[in-house]
Amino acid sequence: MNTLSRFLNALDSYKVTDGSQFHLADHNPDDDGHLGLDKDTGKKLLRQVKGLLQDLQELLYANQNHSLLIILQGMDAAGKDGTIKHVMSGVNPQGVAVTSFKQPGPTDLLHGFLWRIHAAAPQAGRIVIFNRSQYEDVLVSRVHPELLKNGHLPGALDTPEFWQGRYSDIRHLEHYLSRQGTIVLKFFLNISREEQRERLLARLDIPEKRWKFSPSDLHEREYWDDYATAYQDAIAQTARPHAPWIIVPANHKWYARLVVIGTIIRALHNLRQVTPKPDPDVMHQLDDYRTRLLQEKP
Repeated sequence: MNTLSRFLNALDSYKVTDGSQFHLADHNPDDDGHLGLDKDTGKKLLRQVKGLLQDLQELLYANQNHSLLIILQGMDAAGKDGTIKHVMSGVNPQGVAVTSFKQPGPTDLLHGFLWRIHAAAPQAGRIVIFNRSQYEDVLVSRVHPELLKNGHLPGALDTPEFWQGRYSDIRHLEHYLSRQGTIVLKFFLNISREEQRERLLARLDIPEKRWKFSPSDLHEREYWDDYATAYQDAIAQTARPHAPWIIVPANHKWYARLVVIGTIIRALHNLRQVTPKPDPDVMHQLDDYRTRLLQEKP
């Protein structure tokens, strides 16, 4: 078995399809799949899998009976932007869109919290990447429940019943999308607190990276344990076979990107799609066009 095959087979260890036994503390941010890969080998594999992704995306676009929704979540500085950049570099940009969900605006707050999420979901044949997602509404607002007051919501807020309702709504949306032919892949870029500290310091120490730094980064870092609890609960409540979570070891950026792209490739490959054939009437016309082109004089 070659290195690529061994790596793709190792990806199952990161997938969570049943949250009842999930514990975030069991997942090591430094894990490398016990494959003994180094950075140089990983980069070679990354180039290899990008070529596979291009072919699989073309089949997805050509058949237009499935779509792919990629959800990226993680602590600040987990590497979401860099991961998107590397995934995007392996596909045709005409068939891909990236949506970054910032703080909801006044119009968003007048609708249900899933309104803007559903509107941004991919159409058939397309890939959509969510940089943050519907999960912000059970993460940020869970850590900072005072934000719920802006949502024009009835009833009691920040209760166990309230959060269970939100998890249920998210599960139902993802189930609905999967039944419409959308592959839902949810990635949690799992970094350690120490790794986050080093990445935040790099943003301050390197002048070219200072634009990435926000004072809120340090403020939110104070809530690390609260966010870890929120992620633990969100993943445990919403991991399903049709909408799995992939807990990506993300302390090493090159390995995290490899895990994300490898998971996408496996999911698209499992569709077993082939190049669609035109119906017989169209084929006849195409053969006629070809004959006419061949008969043209240079």
